[in-house]
Amino acid sequence: MTSTVPFVSVVIPCRNEAPFIGACLDSVLASDYPSERLEILVVDGRSADGTGAIIRDYAARDARIKLLDNPKGITPAALNTAITVAQGSMILRMDAHALIDARYVSRSVEALQTYGADNVGGNMHTLPRQKSLLGWAIVSSLSHRFGVGNSHFRVHSTEPRWVDTVFGGCYRRDVFARVGLFNEALARGQDMEFNLRLKKAGGRTLLVPDIVSYYYARAEYGSFCRHNWGNGVWAILPFFNSPIMPVSWRHLVPLAFVVAVCAMAVLGSFLPVAWWGLVAILGAYGVLSLLASADVAVQRRDLRYLLVMPVMFTSLHVAYGLGSLWGVISGVIRSRFLRPAGSTRARTASTEGK
Repeated sequence: MTSTVPFVSVVIPCRNEAPFIGACLDSVLASDYPSERLEILVVDGRSADGTGAIIRDYAARDARIKLLDNPKGITPAALNTAITVAQGSMILRMDAHALIDARYVSRSVEALQTYGADNVGGNMHTLPRQKSLLGWAIVSSLSHRFGVGNSHFRVHSTEPRWVDTVFGGCYRRDVFARVGLFNEALARGQDMEFNLRLKKAGGRTLLVPDIVSYYYARAEYGSFCRHNWGNGVWAILPFFNSPIMPVSWRHLVPLAFVVAVCAMAVLGSFLPVAWWGLVAILGAYGVLSLLASADVAVQRRDLRYLLVMPVMFTSLHVAYGLGSLWGVISGVIRSRFLRPAGSTRARTASTEGK
């Protein structure tokens, strides 16, 4: 009987997502999960592009869809708003830029029950918003191990594995009673920080390969660089707003790279031997970048990627690393000089992030 099937609440934070929200909702509505055991909570951060009207139109046609208001306009506030009113014993978080496979919900529920996990997710397939050489190069940089390290949901796993975090995630509801809600001081990075808090509390996150989602990445070079800068900043700011180490070590590698290059360049003015250190760092990076670019060119069967990918990998890592360096500087300034003790969380929560 369907009454024994767990009730699932799908939570979708969004803000100004008119080009994507319709396809996102269509993919959820096409789920093979019993329709009477599913609700879809779309939390809109007061969009100005017609997103709300699109959601209301969908809600008028399907009672499972409910539109919630998010006056704070940031993702963690949207998630917390939905969790407090969700009816489900399982909470599945989605992104408005994403599509899910028809079996995504059912496989997530099955995996939670089979493996005894607290949170499950799957392989995320990154797609370009524009199917151009640049668009696919951006996708390749975000899907290759040289670009994103051991981010298993991005580079894909072939078998179930316990991980630190997943894209989105389907949680047992009692997790939020044990660990708390999402940290509203983190306009970005709240998923990683929450999942690491969950891990510290003894919870487990599982990646299952056949739980499949599709994410549309940026396809413009400037937007790509700005987004990576922002990601870099928000790899560091959580350290000033969380009681745990809120990211994995891989998120700090671009910062180490940028700091090492800058340090060697500065030291070279005083110690000529430092120039050899700079040459060694850049040379090693260049070789690894070329090898990774050749791998992408072989996979894509297009030699143009040999020329494009070194630029994309470098742009990803340098923008991220410089963003992290700025995150360190701005975080220290804010915490020590601009804010009274205890005010960091409140002010950071007002920052718009995506």
